[in-house]
Amino acid sequence: MATEAREKIVKTDEEWKAQLSPLAFKVARRKGTERAFTHDDFPKGPGLFRCLCCDQPLFEASTKFDSGTGWPSFTAPVDADAVDEKDDRSWFMRRTEVLCSRCDAHLGHVFPDGPAPTGLRYCMNGSVMRFDPAED
Repeated sequence: MATEAREKIVKTDEEWKAQLSPLAFKVARRKGTERAFTHDDFPKGPGLFRCLCCDQPLFEASTKFDSGTGWPSFTAPVDADAVDEKDDRSWFMRRTEVLCSRCDAHLGHVFPDGPAPTGLRYCMNGSVMRFDPAED
């Protein structure tokens, strides 16, 4: 599935605050992290996980797995253009930050300790995604 080409979405902090809950604003726009085991209760079944800020498709439900971390985890984005990755050296460690490629929302981090077929674990904040079930 290819992510359609879309223009970047740029909004002021005031516009994002009007659109998002305080937690979603903190996570998406201020690079925060929700508490583990608080936002990984999405419905099961086929569908897409989309960016809460701009509705861009991010991950297919079929790539979600239980990592035991308390955050929604995926083996791969819906396609390479769905997310951007950026070096993150905050908190005295080196990680790879994952951002929505359309609106630059902070989604989480990717780690090289996931299952096959990619060996990657896209560890996302559930508070900045919404699940869109597939239609029957």
